[in-house]
Amino acid sequence: MDKTSDFSAMSAEERRSYIAQTAGLSQKQQSLLCQEGGLSLEVADSMIDNVIGTYSLPIGVVRGLVVNGKEYLVPMVCEEPWVVSCAEKGAELAARCGGFHATYTGSIMISQIQLTKISNPRTACLKVLEHKQEILELANQADPILVSLGGGAFDVEAKPLDTEVGGMVIVQLLVDTKDAMGANAVNTMAEKAAPLLSKITGGKSYLRILSNLAVHRLARVGVSVSCDVLGGEEVVDGILTAHAFAYHDPFRACTSNKGTMNGASPVACATGNDIRALEAGAHAYASRSGVYRPLTYWERSVSGDLEGMIELPMAVGIVGGTTKTHPMAGLLLSIMKVTSAAELGMVIAATGLAENLWTLRTLATGGLQAEFVPSLERRLEQ
Repeated sequence: MDKTSDFSAMSAEERRSYIAQTAGLSQKQQSLLCQEGGLSLEVADSMIDNVIGTYSLPIGVVRGLVVNGKEYLVPMVCEEPWVVSCAEKGAELAARCGGFHATYTGSIMISQIQLTKISNPRTACLKVLEHKQEILELANQADPILVSLGGGAFDVEAKPLDTEVGGMVIVQLLVDTKDAMGANAVNTMAEKAAPLLSKITGGKSYLRILSNLAVHRLARVGVSVSCDVLGGEEVVDGILTAHAFAYHDPFRACTSNKGTMNGASPVACATGNDIRALEAGAHAYASRSGVYRPLTYWERSVSGDLEGMIELPMAVGIVGGTTKTHPMAGLLLSIMKVTSAAELGMVIAATGLAENLWTLRTLATGGLQAEFVPSLERRLEQ
């Protein structure tokens, strides 16, 4: 990252020129970046129903986010004044100590088929598993292109549910969606397999849809920041105290997680991904123990440094959906220079951890208002 100039003090035009040069944008891409919103009414009308116009939000960029040794320019689309600044400051702290280290468990989505009116759900589950290969073959007929790319449905799970409206069987198809988020693919597979499952179990199929709790599609990111870089032992103590508050109090945990998603969601938005799905999965995952907890975890190392990690479902893609239809989403993906959904997921999660790192540091020292409101007021006066 170029540290010789104050990026925030540049004009928007100067920043755009810097990003275009750094990212190696073509003239056509630079022209698109200059178009406010970057979305024509014609394209907008093809995306959702009852279109009457378009709505623009600012695009900011975080420089110097280092994940697995690679430095990224990270675009963020959001309206909150200090979100981008928090993420960049957190990224800079991490970069001074080696950056973030990340893994990704795979692009596996869950497709659910609900079967009702079943007198013996447990026996029905066994019948489903006996027909596993037949079910997979039928489901994969729904998306031969995905199968040709090495993806598709590869496993079947079945579980009984005892409910107030009677016994049910929930069949889950595990689908490798490769570099797509995959909602359309897994929904279509569920609908394709439902009649066969009704025949096997004797039940009636109702819901046939994906789950946004993508527990087989996790991004895990860790970071270690030295005590000296953070500003001393007292700062580490403050961050750990703030984390303990969130870990043991769901009211604080909710706000902490909102702050973490302040980093993750704007990157997902910039790249044309479904931020409602991302947030729903994250908050559900935060409750997986039965108690709502922070998405991040912080502790002190033996040497006295701060160590943190984040783990959350990361159902994102770089092909299909809005990433394909919205021209600005494609442009911002090219600025990031990610080559797979896995890489994008790790960068998004790392941005969330960077956001949480700087936010906790700020809260533990002087407070968000004290740090950011004066600079916001100066910008508004200009």
